[in-house]
Amino acid sequence: MDWKPHAAALAATVAHPGSDWWVPLMETPRHRLVERWFTPHGYGWKSVNGSDDEEEWAAAAYSDRTLVTQVGTTHADWADPKTTVAGHPTSSSTEPSLVVRMLRHAHLTPGTRLLDLATGSGYSAALACHRLGDDSLVTSVDIDPYLTTAATDRLDQIGLHPTVITTDGAGELPGVFDRIVSMVSVQRIPSHWLKGLAPGGRLVTTITGTGLIITANKTRDGGAEGQVEWDRGSFMATRNGSDYPPALNDLFVSSADEEGETTVSPFPVLNVMQAWEVWSMLTLTAPGIEHRVGTGPGGSHMMWMLHPDGSWARATTERGERTTTVVQGGRRRLYDLLEGIRWRWIEHGELPVHGAKVTITPDGETTLTRGGWKATL
Repeated sequence: MDWKPHAAALAATVAHPGSDWWVPLMETPRHRLVERWFTPHGYGWKSVNGSDDEEEWAAAAYSDRTLVTQVGTTHADWADPKTTVAGHPTSSSTEPSLVVRMLRHAHLTPGTRLLDLATGSGYSAALACHRLGDDSLVTSVDIDPYLTTAATDRLDQIGLHPTVITTDGAGELPGVFDRIVSMVSVQRIPSHWLKGLAPGGRLVTTITGTGLIITANKTRDGGAEGQVEWDRGSFMATRNGSDYPPALNDLFVSSADEEGETTVSPFPVLNVMQAWEVWSMLTLTAPGIEHRVGTGPGGSHMMWMLHPDGSWARATTERGERTTTVVQGGRRRLYDLLEGIRWRWIEHGELPVHGAKVTITPDGETTLTRGGWKATL
């Protein structure tokens, strides 16, 4: 494959001539790191082998989009292209623009020792190696031994040799680093990150179930201070094993026709996952919420909110209407939390999550504050 023109087109999309990331994007053959990937197929996923169609391979690898490389415990490298794989994505090659933005937030400089958390395909490590110009400065870790093995081999084939280690990125780190950039989201900052961050070092991560990017610099007390960036990004959550816990499907089924407390909202149904600020603030208020949307009888718009504590909400906006019928049950009223956030946005014209000050204690307790608002992870 003549991949250079494709990489140049990607560089032109993600960066600009003279940018610190222009050359890394131009010189990284992403297709060599993502030889197979999954595409949605019905209610599951089917694998695509890049070498079967080089034109399709180039179009996918050098587009600014995320390529899912693993579903459940099945990596695309092993999958039968004739078989549909069911499950949730557990690894991917993240869209290049988001990878670059995360690395930019790290403020990399010559001589910086970088820890790249969540090796995945190895693409973020490859870009970092090109940017820093010294493979020995880049360490990448992932909990999945196949991912680290495959990435090591593929990085080696393109002439890059960062240190790649199989370990839980939320646990004890394999050294001390000037920068920690997590390409996986966390519910709170692991204390091991702070212990493994050099004095004056900087960490960059996202918070699970939100679109919030947090940057923070280590303080003398062993904690860190920073902010929620005026930017947004979302990654898969950290996992302790080969797959994620099952979704709340049983609660979804049981709540589909269940009677509960019924109210009427003046707002139409909202696809919360597409409303980044609302989604982020709602998750901080009640971590663990699952959101689902669909179409009901007569073309009505529907949404469901589900929580591991058994709480649920079902909302329906009839076609052509603006008000919504809401039915809720369980320990708490999830839709009321959403309504409160929507009213706050209307009253203030914004939500306080972006631009919030971030304070992290040495044990990882993370507090966000802005304009009288406060949330502790």
